[in-house]
Amino acid sequence: MVGALLLFGLLGCQSLGDTTASRPLMGTGDLGLIVERATGSVLVINTTRHELLGRVEGLGDLSHASVVYSRDGRFGYVFGRDGGLSKVDLLTRTLAGRVVQSGNSIGGAISQDGRYVAVSNYEPGGVKVFDSNTLELEVEVPAVYVGEDGGPARSKTVGLVDAPGNRFVFSLFDANQIWTLDMAEDTPQIVRLEAGDAPYDALITPDGRYYIAGLFGEDGLSMLDLWHSGQGVTEILPGYGKGEQRLPVYKMPHLEGWAVADGRAFFPAVGHHQVLVANTEDWSLSDRIDVQGQPVFVMASPDNRQIWVSFAHPRNDVIQVIDSQTLEVIKTLEPGKAVLHMEYTPRGEEVWVSARDSNRVTVYNTRTLEPVAELEAEKPSGIFFTSRAHTLGL
Repeated sequence: MVGALLLFGLLGCQSLGDTTASRPLMGTGDLGLIVERATGSVLVINTTRHELLGRVEGLGDLSHASVVYSRDGRFGYVFGRDGGLSKVDLLTRTLAGRVVQSGNSIGGAISQDGRYVAVSNYEPGGVKVFDSNTLELEVEVPAVYVGEDGGPARSKTVGLVDAPGNRFVFSLFDANQIWTLDMAEDTPQIVRLEAGDAPYDALITPDGRYYIAGLFGEDGLSMLDLWHSGQGVTEILPGYGKGEQRLPVYKMPHLEGWAVADGRAFFPAVGHHQVLVANTEDWSLSDRIDVQGQPVFVMASPDNRQIWVSFAHPRNDVIQVIDSQTLEVIKTLEPGKAVLHMEYTPRGEEVWVSARDSNRVTVYNTRTLEPVAELEAEKPSGIFFTSRAHTLGL
């Protein structure tokens, strides 16, 4: 075992008025976690009842945290900025395990079969893969490449996703590469591919075929066809900002939770007040949608009729809703100060939106675009529902 695995039992949990003995039997399908970034805690919530069920504490630095789920939706794996990997039991509302596995991490993924949890690291750079039950280290993949001086260097790793065939795919920011890690064999296999300039985040299409990395160093994206990975990486949407003044980037856009609707893909443009629209048949740029600020999250509703967009500082107190057919902004919402994340309920009748500096989460009806509930939270950021357990790349 690598690192210190701490089993907490009932430690690190506040019940918010509930006790284990009094809890009714329940499934996990309408549960989720809300990250409280300033206090190192997560809230366990029920999406159907708009209810806070409990708070789990002791998760370390959650200033940039994300969550994936076990196949049964009972356990949430929380990736903290301090390198912590925490396993939260949503039914008992306790911290079931925790290991500090690096100095600085930036997200993770769970394998197709649910056996492995992988963590993507800035420091020291690379990916570590853990047993999802015990949190014992299984595989370590240092992100080593040939540096400018010809010697070995280590890269930040970003854009880690799970892919069909029990694979993980991730990007190397400093090395301008995309790697695949095949966990289906007894001996894990790594494939290294050249990509564009400074991949900063990535996504995988809902069918698990295409891995697309956003590029910070150039206007464009790198795409890997996982059905034909031997063909290498291709560039899509090249030069989308040609002839325009690139703006200062206050917050890197996120591609996870990206939008695909009606044969088109919607991307946040780096350094521009635009959402880019690509034709998914040939990945050509088909449209640009002007929005009120620099987009961070661009997310499609489950029925693909709406695209919800959040924004970077300083214009980050609103959400704009785009009609996926007309490509027009149909509503501007004001959930609160410093909107950080949003999450659709599994069938898309509602969207939950976190506003960090207003200390609240607002729930919107996607038909009326009106708020239907508010929940108090301490500096909320990421919102993650257990429906992600059954979705590739989330």
